[in-house]
Amino acid sequence: MSDTLRRFAPAEQLVHKLVAILMGICLVTAAILYNGTLAMGVGYRHVVELVHVWSGLALPVPMLVGAVSAAYRLDVRRLNRFTPNDWRWLRTRTRRDGTIPVGKFNAGQKINSWLVAGATGVLLGTGVLMYWTGLVRLSWRSGATFVHDWTALMLGILVIGHIVYALKDPEARRGMRTGRVSRSWAQDEHAAWLDEIAEEPGASEAHQSQN
Repeated sequence: MSDTLRRFAPAEQLVHKLVAILMGICLVTAAILYNGTLAMGVGYRHVVELVHVWSGLALPVPMLVGAVSAAYRLDVRRLNRFTPNDWRWLRTRTRRDGTIPVGKFNAGQKINSWLVAGATGVLLGTGVLMYWTGLVRLSWRSGATFVHDWTALMLGILVIGHIVYALKDPEARRGMRTGRVSRSWAQDEHAAWLDEIAEEPGASEAHQSQN
């Protein structure tokens, strides 16, 4: 029996990497555009604005194209399924002691994915209204600007929190970087997922080769 398990397929790793790059570009350029001191220091405001806009428009593309991967679609279904154990996980402070069976994704990861997906949609829609000014009247654009700015701030905080938690878990980072995690880590952190793999006939081999 292998000491490691395939946690993410190559397609999923690629989607995560592209989304991370585009998200980083959007947040950095947003900070430059919003902060006058940064804007003066960097200069080239029009170029920064173009990079911000087109990176934002491209942000949902990897998420949508990733759907060609069966492994990606399966994980999206997992993220969209909230179980009674997820509610228990959220309510207790001892959520990481192993007493609550956790699937491939814990409740925090599921909520994070929903918020990121929702915020991306809101930012895309409001950004389009802000950039192509002839689409709607001024009052709508003003409202779109307000929603866009506050959603971007929320998303920035969410991304920082995601990075902080990732830095605390080297094995989770390894899983996204290489696609594989140790069996012992899976047993400690995602025991229900490990059981899921073990209970399905031939599932372990199929899971190893999914893409």
